[in-house]
Amino acid sequence: MNKMIYKGYAARIEYSEEDRCLIGHIAGIKDVVGFHGESVGELRTAFEEAVEDYLTTCEKLNRAPQKPYSGRLMLRVSPEIHAAVAMAAQASGKSINQWAAEAFARAVHT
Repeated sequence: MNKMIYKGYAARIEYSEEDRCLIGHIAGIKDVVGFHGESVGELRTAFEEAVEDYLTTCEKLNRAPQKPYSGRLMLRVSPEIHAAVAMAAQASGKSINQWAAEAFARAVHT
């Protein structure tokens, strides 16, 4: 999976057939920040400008910018799944956290 990341913010990118250009939004925050470009280079520049503008606007409004995801994730699963995960992690010589992080990484990179 290709990613466009700048200052810790990631881009969610789509192609607009109607506008015949690439359209992006900063992912992982509740504020809506969009940008567009006709090429990957233009999109990259627009993305970086959008992040900078977002940070500047937040500063002018004396408001903390929303941060991308922290990396902390809490899940609720059935006791049976929890037990199976614990056994799989232990069998591979890893903590549940290490095992789950690797399983998530495999899932999103395939």
